[in-house]
Amino acid sequence: MWCDLLKKITILGIITVIILVIILFSTFDYPAKENNDELKLIVKGDVVMPSKVSRPGCEEMDRCYVPSIIVIESGKQVTWVNEDSAFHSVTSGFYDAPSGLFDSGYLDPSEPFTFTFDESGTYDYFCTLHPWMKGQVIVE
Repeated sequence: MWCDLLKKITILGIITVIILVIILFSTFDYPAKENNDELKLIVKGDVVMPSKVSRPGCEEMDRCYVPSIIVIESGKQVTWVNEDSAFHSVTSGFYDAPSGLFDSGYLDPSEPFTFTFDESGTYDYFCTLHPWMKGQVIVE
């Protein structure tokens, strides 16, 4: 009789410990395992290159760079973000006459490019891969 009672108490104790362990692990907040290949950096841009602008036609609705004209104060930065699935660039000047002031190189999808404008003026820019893509920064 004592032996049966001892077995029941032992089994009940083991079940109680298992339930407590399950509750503990279900409420514990594990830090997520970081994998740099899977993490995406979310960058808010001042100007974006939206999807499908690698095809001619975005210039008809003035949406190759959105906004296509941005006004900022001297000393401020502009960040462009490529939200398209194609490569793009942000290159100062015009397609047939780059000015050499800035050039992002080819931007991968979701990749940003930032440039600081220290002097007042009007700065035209374009995409070296898609000549219909044009924009302008006005620095006051």
